[in-house]
Amino acid sequence: MRLVAVFGYSPRRPEGLHGICEARVRHAEHVVRDHDAVLLSGEADLMHGAWNGHQVLLDPHARNTRENARAVAEAATQVGAREVVVVTSSWHAFRARTLVRAAVGQGVEVTASPAPGRAPLPLLARELGCLAVLPLQLAAVKLSAR
Repeated sequence: MRLVAVFGYSPRRPEGLHGICEARVRHAEHVVRDHDAVLLSGEADLMHGAWNGHQVLLDPHARNTRENARAVAEAATQVGAREVVVVTSSWHAFRARTLVRAAVGQGVEVTASPAPGRAPLPLLARELGCLAVLPLQLAAVKLSAR
């Protein structure tokens, strides 16, 4: 079983689905195969409203990448996934994949399939800052997996 996990993106504005998040949803629709399980994590309700694929699992509670990873691990266990494909943006893919890999543990293959698009400079700077604390994020993911 394969799980396709689509990570939301929101600058915390109530104006609806952000373009970055919509690009991730559209990309995921092309990645998903007939028998895949799909998880929309983060802005799940907004993403679900835009989703044109088959039935999905929803995680509306994740507010950051670490929480997305925790939700992916739970969904992977629930559906018996042996492979997880993380759909996010290219500038976010390394950290997202790394945190999911730590959350799901051994025995589950984790890859990323980045949606097309370029990150605005402030987002690249933010991601660099997040990468600087990645070891702390990994420790938190591993602790929550216990």
